[in-house]
Amino acid sequence: MKHIIILGDGMADHAVERLGGKTLLQYADKPMMDWLAREGRCGRLVTVPEGFPPGSEVANTAILGYDLNKVYEGRGPLEAASIGYEMADDDMAIRCNIITLEDGKIITHNGGNLETQDAAVLIDYLNEHLAKPINEQEGCERVKFITGIQYRHLLVIKGGNKHIVCNPPHDHPNEPWRPLLVTPAPNSPDSSEPNVDNRPVRCDTVAAPPTRLTPQQTADLLNDLILRSQELLARHPFNIARQQRGERQANSIWPWSGGYRPSMQTLMQQYPSIKTGTVISAVDLIQGIGRYAGLHIVKVPGATGLANTNYEGKAQAAIEALQHDDFVFVHVEATDEAGHDGDLELKLRAINYLDQRLIRPIIKAIEEMNEPVCVAVLPDHPTPVELRIHVNEPVPFIIWHKGIQPDAVQQYDEVSCVSGGYGLLRLAAFMHTFMAEGDSLSQ
Repeated sequence: MKHIIILGDGMADHAVERLGGKTLLQYADKPMMDWLAREGRCGRLVTVPEGFPPGSEVANTAILGYDLNKVYEGRGPLEAASIGYEMADDDMAIRCNIITLEDGKIITHNGGNLETQDAAVLIDYLNEHLAKPINEQEGCERVKFITGIQYRHLLVIKGGNKHIVCNPPHDHPNEPWRPLLVTPAPNSPDSSEPNVDNRPVRCDTVAAPPTRLTPQQTADLLNDLILRSQELLARHPFNIARQQRGERQANSIWPWSGGYRPSMQTLMQQYPSIKTGTVISAVDLIQGIGRYAGLHIVKVPGATGLANTNYEGKAQAAIEALQHDDFVFVHVEATDEAGHDGDLELKLRAINYLDQRLIRPIIKAIEEMNEPVCVAVLPDHPTPVELRIHVNEPVPFIIWHKGIQPDAVQQYDEVSCVSGGYGLLRLAAFMHTFMAEGDSLSQ
């Protein structure tokens, strides 16, 4: 039996008074998900281990059955893998958003919905002024910016130290940014090492590699880059033109979630029934997880990570992958982005698009296939529109295949799935259950 996971990032939500006290999944028009819930079996899943942040890098890795205590190195190294940057042993890779600051506050985590072609110009500009030494007083041998997708980019610090505290910008909308600057992690293994001359580290004065920086030095370096990026980006013609049009400027970098090169087994090593697999996503993070998991990465033209993504293209890519692969992971970011923007109507629309434009054609194709396919539908975490941040709460899930014994759940949402037949699962138990459910029919 083949297996496919369809994941709506941040799709789960809270009860909203404007919707009569219903959650968005309760209120949304999603007949296909409701049909799968009636015909399949449901439950809830804890996707975030104790002590970890409720980020997509954590939740998606856990959903795929990995022990975060053994493999977690942050979001940066995963995105490095997706971009194709081969990390050296002394590299620290850290996610680097281009964000919007106004009146001393973080306004958006996405630089005013920055497009990749515009971001690439800004990243080249930052590399020219911050990462490529022009003379002894400018640039930094330790620093390299790498273009990703839209506002999501990568910053590599040669000899950087991962034992730092960074604040994800999407968790702090409309909050002052200065108190959120990088700090050394308390009680980290080398936090007691002294700083050089007890002075803040600047990009243009820090010692050259290969010396590993202390947490304090790394925090100082990143904060210096943030401040210098603001000075540079404010002068760039792209932002000057945006300001003249009254649009949000992409006027600061914001690094977060850094780490070293992770060590992960592939899904094929963990689950013998998986011989080949594919991941379909517009997001570097998910592609990076897929690469370390041994999955083939399919990049669908027109897949944007937003509500205007190419749902039909993703559906077709998934259907084609099921023709030759044992395992397919389809990730849709649109619901999460709408949640971060606090846009209730957009998130409801994104749920409907996921249901009708992606899930429906996939299920239709599966019903016509000769080989049985086991399907799972779930989010990775809630991103409530009224909070605009990720929260660490169990998420509802569905597992369906032809011949499965349905439970009593009649529609797919956070409340109905409480009474699902799978009950409450934790972390890797979902993947083990999902694979066992399908494999039992293949024996």
